[in-house]
Amino acid sequence: MNAPARRWDSLIGMSDTPTQLTRATYERLQAELEDLTTRGRVEIARAIEAARALGDLSENGDYHAAKDAQGKMEARVRQLQATLEHAVVVESSEAAAGGKVATGAVVGIRYEGDDSVEHFLVGSIEERRDGLEVLSPSSPLGQALLGKSPGDTVEYEAPGGILEVEIVEVGS
Repeated sequence: MNAPARRWDSLIGMSDTPTQLTRATYERLQAELEDLTTRGRVEIARAIEAARALGDLSENGDYHAAKDAQGKMEARVRQLQATLEHAVVVESSEAAAGGKVATGAVVGIRYEGDDSVEHFLVGSIEERRDGLEVLSPSSPLGQALLGKSPGDTVEYEAPGGILEVEIVEVGS
């Protein structure tokens, strides 16, 4: 890959860095990609054709809306293709069963000096579920938590300085 392409990929968030996904998320993303590249493209093509039949394209709101939807769908197709191409499937149930923080696990942490427990889903943004905030395993906090167990205390570097958190619970 040439240098300008690498710079562009990093700007749009696509890289050769593996994305860790649970098996369920990987399969869901594959199904979404299949749906978009088959049914989704057919529906968009029909909408564009119907809008074209209405006449003058320069002032045709239906046509412009359909083209906009097509652009958004194709961007999602490219995002899914890149994610799946670089995906590494991990089994979170094994790690959670062992009580250790891993991709796909839900971790409860308590910041030093705070009584409240915050819960995060460790993984890709594609793993999101149940209104939990997602914590990337490659983030400073994510890296500090991986492989740790309840009762462990870890430190990580945040923009405001070094923070310390205690792992309260790990589940799936």
